[in-house]
Amino acid sequence: MGIPVSARPSAVIHRMVMPGHTCPYGLKAVDLLRRQGFAVEDHWLKTREETDAFKLAHSVTTTPQIFIDGLRIGGYDDLRRHVGLRVAEAGSTRYRPVIAVFAMTGLMALAASAAAFGSPFTWRALAWFISFSMCVLAILKLQDIDRFSTMFLNYDLLARRWVPYATIYPFAEALGGVLMIWGGLRWLSVPTALFIGTIGAVSVFKAVYIDRRELKCACVGGSSNVPLGFVSLTENLMMVAMAIWMVAM
Repeated sequence: MGIPVSARPSAVIHRMVMPGHTCPYGLKAVDLLRRQGFAVEDHWLKTREETDAFKLAHSVTTTPQIFIDGLRIGGYDDLRRHVGLRVAEAGSTRYRPVIAVFAMTGLMALAASAAAFGSPFTWRALAWFISFSMCVLAILKLQDIDRFSTMFLNYDLLARRWVPYATIYPFAEALGGVLMIWGGLRWLSVPTALFIGTIGAVSVFKAVYIDRRELKCACVGGSSNVPLGFVSLTENLMMVAMAIWMVAM
């Protein structure tokens, strides 16, 4: 049996629920409160006038606003802090985007190997993991080439001498990845992967381990907060390793 409503701690939330807009943070806040065991008194702000009047009355600039035991907690992020959950700070570095990419490309490679060879654990699965990763990382860069190239120019040695290379790089990475999945045109895929991987690895190593610069990595696109370092170095070394493996096959 569940806890009776009367025995639960209570919370009051004021959130926008308008004909053309339902605040997503309000929905997330209601869900979090309920999962934390609160009996929720849910007040809808149904018009812009109601919302503005509420903000003025409580001297706040945003909604939703949550109250627990009569004390104003604040918005959704404030609620997460109140119940002891982590809140990512603006501009803070994080590895989640790269973990998500490598986890998915790894699973894709295992699934492709199982479908093609009857076993997920093959040398081809490892090769596909690298080439799938190249393709997905290229997609992330190609979403906004201008932002990627701007971040890339902070550390890539060739791009800083020849700026167009910062725009060419994601296309070259995509081409190398696709050709490596196929296994054809090795005369093109191998030099491409060797070239961009070697230049990238040297650039990252110099920026991070010699110059000791603290930069954001452009490996998952120009809007990421992934720190430049081991991850980007690994990306480039994987390309070099894949090229060498294809030559040795």
